Amino acid sequence: MKVRVNGVELFVESSGQGDVALVFMHYYGGSSRTWLEVIDGLKEQYRCYAYDHRGWGESDKSAVSYGITDLADDAEALIRELGLTRYVLVGHSMGAKAAQLLASRCPEGLEALVLVAPSPPTPQDMPPDFRQAMVHFYDTREGAEAAFNNIVRLPLKEHVREMVLEDMQKSCPPARAAWPETAMIEDISASVASIQAPTLILAGEMDPVDRLEAVEREVAGRIPPARLEVLRNTGHLSPLEVPREIAERITAFLSETVPGASA
Repeated sequence: MKVRVNGVELFVESSGQGDVALVFMHYYGGSSRTWLEVIDGLKEQYRCYAYDHRGWGESDKSAVSYGITDLADDAEALIRELGLTRYVLVGHSMGAKAAQLLASRCPEGLEALVLVAPSPPTPQDMPPDFRQAMVHFYDTREGAEAAFNNIVRLPLKEHVREMVLEDMQKSCPPARAAWPETAMIEDISASVASIQAPTLILAGEMDPVDRLEAVEREVAGRIPPARLEVLRNTGHLSPLEVPREIAERITAFLSETVPGASA
């Protein structure tokens, strides 16, 4: 379905059941489809909503701005339009940075926060020339394949690999440019200290993008209620590499921290 928020239409997939909703926010290059196998392990207990960020997947590509504040504002407005009264934000990489900003506002109904291979709230430590090269990573299939091969550590099924490569290219140029040029270096560290929701951080042991030591220092070290857990032998695309493990860890965490979250 399409839901109009902040002047753009967002494509949203919904499934599952339960009193608590999970709202999934994808990475730079992904889409709502990134979460399909994770959701398969959660939809018996939770209502699940995965959506495409503005400029990505099947969502509107006519927006002017694609910053972290835009993504957080979209998520907040989408939750309001869906009428969710009890929900958990689940963000991956870029989506996790936007989720951190939204959680820092302590919005009504937010029960918990799950950050998977999260981008830090501080400006990402990356050479400017590499960030500039990132703008064009997804222009071609060859570029997408090169980027994919550099961030994955566990093998994916062939149909999943093809889905990832398709999603990487299914975006508009301004959205592809916004992350490396501006959103990646936006500093929201002062805001995340205000996060009050129970927070689970799932970091890939072999993640070459958001490295374990950086996640521990820059994310877990700045969010007061955060718990850091390590996904062994896993790269940056953990929702695709170890979806069952992520679903199990989310279920265990929510059963401890959110009243009535598990069936």
